[in-house]
Amino acid sequence: MPRVPRASDRHCRTGEAAADNGDVVDLSCAFHRSWFIGRLVAAIERKISLVAVIPFPKRKVSKAIAKEELALLEAAYPHAVTALSYRNPFELLVAVILSAQCTDARVNLTTPALFAAFPTAKALANARAIDVERLIQSCGFFRTKAKNIVAAARALVEAHEGRVPETREELEALPGVGRKTASVVLSVAFGAAAFAVDTHVFRVAHRLGFTTGTTPLAVERDVTGLLPESKWRFAHHWLILHGRAICKAQRPLCDRCPVRQLCPSASIVAKTRAGRENSGAAGAEVRRRVRSISKASKE
Repeated sequence: MPRVPRASDRHCRTGEAAADNGDVVDLSCAFHRSWFIGRLVAAIERKISLVAVIPFPKRKVSKAIAKEELALLEAAYPHAVTALSYRNPFELLVAVILSAQCTDARVNLTTPALFAAFPTAKALANARAIDVERLIQSCGFFRTKAKNIVAAARALVEAHEGRVPETREELEALPGVGRKTASVVLSVAFGAAAFAVDTHVFRVAHRLGFTTGTTPLAVERDVTGLLPESKWRFAHHWLILHGRAICKAQRPLCDRCPVRQLCPSASIVAKTRAGRENSGAAGAEVRRRVRSISKASKE
């Protein structure tokens, strides 16, 4: 092991820059020691987090198995509906826009005050952005969302007499409305044959082997190809509820999964968990050694 020389005062004042430029880091220097240990632990954490990622299956399951999996999900979630609270299509549209990068539960806590202040599209269209921002601040990205829902309300008033349109083309022309939002409004508010792909749907569809698509549209096409149109709007909720309750991103509850006997990800999850445990043990050992080095350098 090469000898580590003592750093000069210049190194101590610019320790990180000096090390990045190839200078020797002196572990007897408190500044360098703290910096070095921080960098090392961060690298360990990054390595562990990479191992912890659960990969998707590389191939789709057969159509027969996929349809059987979907039938099991339908049986498991027979009364699946949206978790968003709403009283009419306008409120649903606004709630879905607010739900981007936010939980439905948080949206449901936010919308009562918003709709009390602005109960119609006309009222919201005349609102000041700053007043809307105050009411939806807890939803995250509130400035952009406030701008979008006010602009969408104005578009409803100007082009649709304040009513939410019932076609995809007209919905997607509204500010802040993309394919997913339009699909939710069409399927939930109007009972249309539409299948929205959000984070949960994307993950569960891949894990169950329905798709290998890399875009929401590709996933939508693969999943809808397995079902009659009459079930598209329900299947969206089956996958969402399954993703929230069982097929979670980091720690799926495979032992409780009604589809586990058919799921191609069951073995992948088990292997990933084993690797996660081994990495955790290795990380703990490295951290112990880093602490020992730090202690020894102080002495």
